[in-house]
Amino acid sequence: QVQLVESGGGLVQPGGSLRLSCAASGIIFRLSSMDWYRQAPGNERELVAHITPSGSTNYADSVKGRFINSRDAAKKTVYLQMNSLKPEDTAVYYCNCEGTWGQGTQVTVSS
Repeated sequence: QVQLVESGGGLVQPGGSLRLSCAASGIIFRLSSMDWYRQAPGNERELVAHITPSGSTNYADSVKGRFINSRDAAKKTVYLQMNSLKPEDTAVYYCNCEGTWGQGTQVTVSS
């Protein structure tokens, strides 16, 4: 059974940084692509970042140059380093692998 557990969210001031983690179990991690999505109140869930098994990454235009997606095969964990955060980055962030969702972690960017 696939299980994804996100952590690392919180309250941060504009311009600050956070690092989200997504720990995976029940998958062959080294063969799996992983996605980060986010959903703000009243908005649809949107794809933020994608990472392939080899570590190639893609980003939404809104976060390109500010967010860095990475993975650690030994820990079966993917990370989303979020820098230069803006109020519009406020959302619940979710990890997704092959259709399975984590529980989400809240990120709030506010002064």
